[in-house]
Amino acid sequence: MASAQDQVNLIMQLRRRGIRDPKVLRAIETVPRELFVDEAFSDHAYQDIALPIECGQTISQPFVVAFMTEKLALEPSYKVLEIGTGSGYQAAVLSHLCRRVYTVERWRELQKAAEQRLAELKINNVTTIIGDGWLGWPPQAPFDRIIVTAAALDAPAALLDQLKDGGRMIIPLGETRDSQSLVQIDKTEEGLVETPLLPVRFVPLVHGRVKRD
Repeated sequence: MASAQDQVNLIMQLRRRGIRDPKVLRAIETVPRELFVDEAFSDHAYQDIALPIECGQTISQPFVVAFMTEKLALEPSYKVLEIGTGSGYQAAVLSHLCRRVYTVERWRELQKAAEQRLAELKINNVTTIIGDGWLGWPPQAPFDRIIVTAAALDAPAALLDQLKDGGRMIIPLGETRDSQSLVQIDKTEEGLVETPLLPVRFVPLVHGRVKRD
């Protein structure tokens, strides 16, 4: 069973790795990661590693969650779109830093489980749906920020269209898991500006949705 000291150690490790925003660190500290991992891996909840979850997916390592969140440069008034709900952990972290989070998941099992965890934590500014992440969430567009937690070769056009002018997307891009890079895309008056950030390994962003029970 993970302990409070494990949580403190994780925050210290994130600081050592360069996470500086106190609001991001506070959000990571506030969200109980052990609630979002399989019980079999609860002892590893506060280690800085990715862990397997249902449907062949993963919960990202805390450093990657913190890094992506910090790069979003969130403001309390922002509306954020997340593609790839997974366990719901990233959405829970975001919920402490912005006005509203809309998160899309293709697997019904994951979406329902994430919804239950968020309700248990009394997080009420996150809305989840089952959908195709490539299509985003048009009825709620535009978004101040978009975060994608699965990798594509190129940023989906529909998501770029749903990003506000002046908005920012953080997305892993790359042809294979060995060639992925986390990329920051800023939507400026002059066009899209891409900034490579760091190498990563994410599951692929798959077209379509899975509705089986």
